[in-house]
Amino acid sequence: MVTALAQLPADFQSALRSLRAAVGRSELRLEEIPAPARLAPYAVALEAEVLDAVIRSRAPERAAAAPDSGELATGRFILLHDPEPPAVWQGTFRIVTYIRARLEPEMAEDSLLGSVAWTWLVEALEKHGADYTAAGGTATRVLSESFGTLAGRRESIDIELRASWTPASPAVRSHLEAWADMVCTFAGVPPLPEGVAPLPRRRA
Repeated sequence: MVTALAQLPADFQSALRSLRAAVGRSELRLEEIPAPARLAPYAVALEAEVLDAVIRSRAPERAAAAPDSGELATGRFILLHDPEPPAVWQGTFRIVTYIRARLEPEMAEDSLLGSVAWTWLVEALEKHGADYTAAGGTATRVLSESFGTLAGRRESIDIELRASWTPASPAVRSHLEAWADMVCTFAGVPPLPEGVAPLPRRRA
């Protein structure tokens, strides 16, 4: 392992150390997963989820109010490094993220939902002082309907945010902490950026 790490570029080693120094959210279950092999010569990937059971264990009043809703939000955080990067990156690092959360069905008609999700990303990065450039992303509403033997399940609406940006340096700790806040915000878990309301929780 030591030999393998020593063979990594110095900038990528620095970035890995920075990620390890990030302060986690107690509501978030975070673990490393296999990184995609074709996006860049060097990459590390993390997966996170916010479970209602974890939140309820910290808030008895929530447990008494409604049945367990299961998974509230999930996401992936991928840090890419290429010493000879594509021009579109505008730097040798690129962060690629994905967040998904379940909504109330009536939220599907909210025309501002996508822009609100993007605003959460921008505000989280600004709050943590995470300098970046070349940011882009897509917010999608996903309607799931069940048929046949699953016809008894009610429709569900999910919001998905896929985004990427280029950090200004290998000091990416603040980027991971900002992303962790975003996943929790999608799950409707405070703290939220000032003046921002949480997504309405789905009914059990």
